Amino acid sequence: MKTSSLVSVAAVAGVSALLLAACSSGGSGGETDGGGGEAATRACVILPDAASSPRWENFDRKYLEEGLDAAGFESDIQNAQGDVNKYATIADQQLSQGCGVMLLVDYNGAGAAVAEKAKAEGIPVIAYDRPIEGVDYYVSFDNVEVGRLEGQSIVDGLATAGKDPASAVVVYMGGDPSDGNAKMFHDGAVEVMEAAGISPAAEPPGVWDGEKSATNFEQALTSLGGKVDAVWVANDTNAAGVITILDKNGLVVPVSGQDASIAGLQNVLLGKQTATVYKPVKLEADAAVELAVALLEGESPTADQELEDGTPYVAVTPQLVGPEQVVDVVDAGDADPAELCQGEVQAKCGEYGIQ
Repeated sequence: MKTSSLVSVAAVAGVSALLLAACSSGGSGGETDGGGGEAATRACVILPDAASSPRWENFDRKYLEEGLDAAGFESDIQNAQGDVNKYATIADQQLSQGCGVMLLVDYNGAGAAVAEKAKAEGIPVIAYDRPIEGVDYYVSFDNVEVGRLEGQSIVDGLATAGKDPASAVVVYMGGDPSDGNAKMFHDGAVEVMEAAGISPAAEPPGVWDGEKSATNFEQALTSLGGKVDAVWVANDTNAAGVITILDKNGLVVPVSGQDASIAGLQNVLLGKQTATVYKPVKLEADAAVELAVALLEGESPTADQELEDGTPYVAVTPQLVGPEQVVDVVDAGDADPAELCQGEVQAKCGEYGIQ
């Protein structure tokens, strides 16, 4: 990621490097109506699955649909359910019906072929949350910063535990390398952890799967003779898997994560996870909607960052959430206190003012 020469003309409060100026007519996809008639007012959206994170169906779908509806545009939002063939089929159906813009969350590289087809028809393409080669724009949280926040939570957790980072036994549990964001999370985390003197004692293959993460971590822990001082984990789902193994072995060590999922927030409140990186989905969805609307209206927006390949990048600022900040996620409407404050977590909710 690098700073772009493009100039951000407008910004949204609480969002770093957000949208955007809308300048001349004719979006970056070229002069097109995306299929003519009603198709020119339709935003076609493909979500990746429901397993890697609960956010896609619980939050992104709702916020994208509400935002596009409020702007007066039709939306066709479908979920590939973790199937690259279904992803391609959905795209073909949407393109046959016509799209004024496509907004794609990549799944195992399936987005690149869809982006190529859409652009061949003159339809501008936005990569949402995960980078896709060949698109017109990328909208996501600042993924390197997400990693930095995760890495800092590990450094801080070791300090609280009185552990020397240079000698600490730290396991790295990254995300699936086919997801372009995984490298950015990793790079940001490593930047902070290495600066503190941390080096990985073990680093199993990255996945986005809680059960596989549990298996991979258990094997790593066994190889280390049951000794671990901290675990950098790329997201809450993977962290939950890691924590099952720590619990099994009677261990409590600093563990990172992201997404502020219910399980992640519960683990934070219980002290099993040091922190989670909160990415207010509505901010990301609002940025994507603003960009999509500008393109549907024939404008040429700009962003103030770009990826290494030159793709304009709208980067939204994430937030680190420890126990004291969980209430902020609840107050923002991104966690239901009735769902969060169950069982042994109920007392912690009372302790931290969550109602």
